[in-house]
Amino acid sequence: MQCLQHIEEKLGWGPSNTWHNDVFIELSERIQRTTHVLLSPTTLKRVWGKVSYQSAPSITTLNTLAQFAGFVNWRDFKNRSPAKKTSWLARKVNPNLGTIMLAASLMTVVFISLYSLKGSKDRAGAVDVSKIGFTSRPIAQGLPNSVVFDLDLGQISSDSIHIQQYWDPTKTIKLKAGQEQATGQYYFPGYFRAKLLVDGTILKEHDLFIKTKGWLGTLDYGPIPKYVQAEDLVQGKLSFPPSILEEIVSSDQPLNTTFHRVSDFSKVSGDNFVLYTSIKNVYRDKWAVCQKAAIVVLGTESAIIVPLSIPGCVSEIGVMLSDVYLSGKEHDLSGLGVDLSVTRDFRIEVAHKRLRVFLEDEQLFEGTYSASMGTITGLRYRFLGAGEVSHIKLTDRTGKIVLIDDGLTPP
Repeated sequence: MQCLQHIEEKLGWGPSNTWHNDVFIELSERIQRTTHVLLSPTTLKRVWGKVSYQSAPSITTLNTLAQFAGFVNWRDFKNRSPAKKTSWLARKVNPNLGTIMLAASLMTVVFISLYSLKGSKDRAGAVDVSKIGFTSRPIAQGLPNSVVFDLDLGQISSDSIHIQQYWDPTKTIKLKAGQEQATGQYYFPGYFRAKLLVDGTILKEHDLFIKTKGWLGTLDYGPIPKYVQAEDLVQGKLSFPPSILEEIVSSDQPLNTTFHRVSDFSKVSGDNFVLYTSIKNVYRDKWAVCQKAAIVVLGTESAIIVPLSIPGCVSEIGVMLSDVYLSGKEHDLSGLGVDLSVTRDFRIEVAHKRLRVFLEDEQLFEGTYSASMGTITGLRYRFLGAGEVSHIKLTDRTGKIVLIDDGLTPP
């Protein structure tokens, strides 16, 4: 589809056949920020052919993709895309296309099989991965942060050696044969997976933990956010100072703000925990009228995202449960439609990969997932516009308190 080619060129994230789950999650968020319509990562995977699906994309999906690509809607894209005339050769080939493709596929499979057998023999023993060194260490605590990668490339002499810093395949550091150190830049906290690639093949990878010192606030400008440190945030609650609120109000473009706390949480399972928290939306004009907010629990393997909005905007939100994504376009998420103009008390329970969300003891949502979250590595509170958090208590399933912030005091 030409529209997808437009999007790939716009993003510059490399060939789509190298994209994996985190790429589609990021693409989903970017599309939502640009078009104010949520297309789930699963929907995007279907459109890009990563997931088998028999039905054609809905007109809503097509319109949204066209808008993200820079067109008014799908009709505008079709009208502005040059129509291709069927050539004499195509008219001859098309009736027999199925037979031709089957034959070509069989020949390709045979060729790849033979090449792979030969290649595996040629490469066997060429690189002893156990002798390759690849570690990392953050230079500072907090954000932004540079990370030093220490390397022992052994006898590798390739001219294509790269470090991929995290999910985005374009965020790489090119290395020279024999290079012993390299540095990378990180602007957001999180739990990342760094990879050492030689000729496009991952030889080694490890987890990289960029922590915060207590709470950190960000105005999520791209690609570099504006930071608000804990001492400027904490005023008996997580809240931005008046100068930051004025900056948010003056913005003509949709602006997300986030409170981050990324740290070790005593090895608490992301599949079994309870989070008690109280939040409020403090800006709901212009583009933030829907009062969108999200409570995010980060894990070593995945994340849980509980979105909230006013009842009239639940069609535009989506729940992420580790490997499961539920779009408000395709599922009834009306329970998560909540007025946040006043402080509301929520309880998020996860027991054996089953999530339940409560508002003042009334259940709003329930869902399950399959792939483990791993252990908890952080919390995020994201608002379209601005919000405040006045209470946080995180416990494991036995009731042991892991984090409690009633006054949200500095660390």
